Amino acid sequence: MVLPTTLDEAVAALADMPAAVPVAGGTHLMAEVNSGRLRPAALVGLGRISEIRGWQYQDGHALLGAGLTHARMGRPDFAALMPSLASAARTAGPPQIRNAATLGGNIVSAAPTNDALPVLAALDATLIVAGPGGARREIPIGQLLAGADLLQPGELVGYVRVPLLHAPQAFLKATGRTGPSRALASVAVVLDPARRQVRCAVGAIAPVPLRPLEAEQWVASLIDWDGERGLQPEALHAFGDYVAMACIPDPEPPADGGEPPALPPAVLHLRRTVATLARRGLGRALR
Repeated sequence: MVLPTTLDEAVAALADMPAAVPVAGGTHLMAEVNSGRLRPAALVGLGRISEIRGWQYQDGHALLGAGLTHARMGRPDFAALMPSLASAARTAGPPQIRNAATLGGNIVSAAPTNDALPVLAALDATLIVAGPGGARREIPIGQLLAGADLLQPGELVGYVRVPLLHAPQAFLKATGRTGPSRALASVAVVLDPARRQVRCAVGAIAPVPLRPLEAEQWVASLIDWDGERGLQPEALHAFGDYVAMACIPDPEPPADGGEPPALPPAVLHLRRTVATLARRGLGRALR
């Protein structure tokens, strides 16, 4: 294993060893290795790169290092900065996982149940990618999460830039039978009073987080942004249903004009779960 101490050294090591795999916390990598799905020829360890293990302020944004652990993001000082991401980090697994797993690993592994992904999608985060020769380029998180293969060989996610909204946000998830911390569905809700926007992202139910844009715009139009920012209970319930229907729509009717097939009970349960999470998430943010 190669153990660089700077981001550029890590990129150079990957250029010298194209078959090498970068590793930080190793929680995803070791699961792949133990299952036999991955046999890395070499490893480039990122754990000694101090520049990506913290965060800093930059022009109204927070620049988060990709090496931030979930345990670090769950602490009170970080929660004051970014409460939804801190909430997601605290629910990401048992302490031994949170102590090792990193923000960058959560992004790059891109498992549907990764808790940070819907939060970053709702926050409209931007990735700062390090490349050969000290190059840096930016990728909106939405492009990467949409399935585009945007990381070139030898590149690493170095930082995540997130707008500092200083506004309410919430993250909620429901867990399934596959594990006490693995999400069956998750919802991040972020208020952006300056732009009079509500941003919502639903995780775990699809390969990538889903943004119900029409539901966001509809509910934002009902909020009194200059007043108490409250909503009637009926509007909160309608928002939850709107989000759930957008993310888990009814089946299309058959071509012959017959009745559309009914959703299986498990899918109906998932739709109700998403509606509940979205409703509670927005209610919590508005409070």
